[in-house]
Amino acid sequence: MLRTMIVGPDGPVRVEDGDAAAQPPAEGEIRWIDLSQQDDSQLATLQQRFGFHPLTIEDCLHFDQRPKLEEYGNYLFVVVHGFFSATNDICDLQPLELHAFLGKGYLVTVHQSDIDALAKVWTRAAGDATLPRRGADYLLYLIVDATVDADFVLLDSISDALDEIEETIVTRPVASDLSRIFSLRRTLVMMRKVLSPERDVFALLAKRGHEALSEKTSLYFRDVYDHLVRIYESIDTSRDLLGNALEAHRSILAQRTNDVMKQLTILSAVFLPLTFVTGFFGQNFEAMPFKSVPLMWGVIASCAAIPLAMLAWFWYRKWF
Repeated sequence: MLRTMIVGPDGPVRVEDGDAAAQPPAEGEIRWIDLSQQDDSQLATLQQRFGFHPLTIEDCLHFDQRPKLEEYGNYLFVVVHGFFSATNDICDLQPLELHAFLGKGYLVTVHQSDIDALAKVWTRAAGDATLPRRGADYLLYLIVDATVDADFVLLDSISDALDEIEETIVTRPVASDLSRIFSLRRTLVMMRKVLSPERDVFALLAKRGHEALSEKTSLYFRDVYDHLVRIYESIDTSRDLLGNALEAHRSILAQRTNDVMKQLTILSAVFLPLTFVTGFFGQNFEAMPFKSVPLMWGVIASCAAIPLAMLAWFWYRKWF
């Protein structure tokens, strides 16, 4: 689907569908062209009208790019990533890719899937003409800022999941905790791999001088860079906490195993003298000691006294 937002020096915002309005802006105009579920013909139309480099068009055909910033004469080509989950499970996060062409007076965004941050900015800009009049670069800032802010929500969800795991480990660890820890760890590694180059992209946008990027908007990109640094640090902190939770899980399970082995050892030690007594007096001989009834009752009493004495001794030595 191809749609175009057009805003002039005055008047309301106009939104047109189709490729008729997808062309460079007139003098004093700001145009935002949004292309979703792109195909070859639509990208070829944009390349012909805007003079985009074939390499950038090729990147838009294959959405497997890492975050990057490239300069092609009079426009910038930017690739940024967000995240989405088809389920409510935070471990099912997948990267969401957005390509953007930023030129003087225009912004072209290309994406395969629906992006909530972009949809929200489109709705705001369509209802408030003052936002797009601040420049196409400011529209790009609004999109990436909303995308990065959504990462904070994801990190809060990961933090909640981590707190739940830690509480479970302390109270009663189960085997499923281990699988959950590794799933969260994979999610954090994936986010770290995506956000590491993206942080460099916004560091360049905050410093780079280009005709399509005003000095005022560069300050806003600096704020996005600061947010990404904080997110990156939070990811590293969460990874460390997951490592600590993994070690705690293993330590608690090892301690539980030691407790079980200690109890079994005590039980074996208690029955060892009883086994000896019953085995000795169970021999089939004619002349056995303690054959008389009173002495036999003494042997039976010793079978009860010996384990009780051993248990008292174990308790005194604090072995259990």
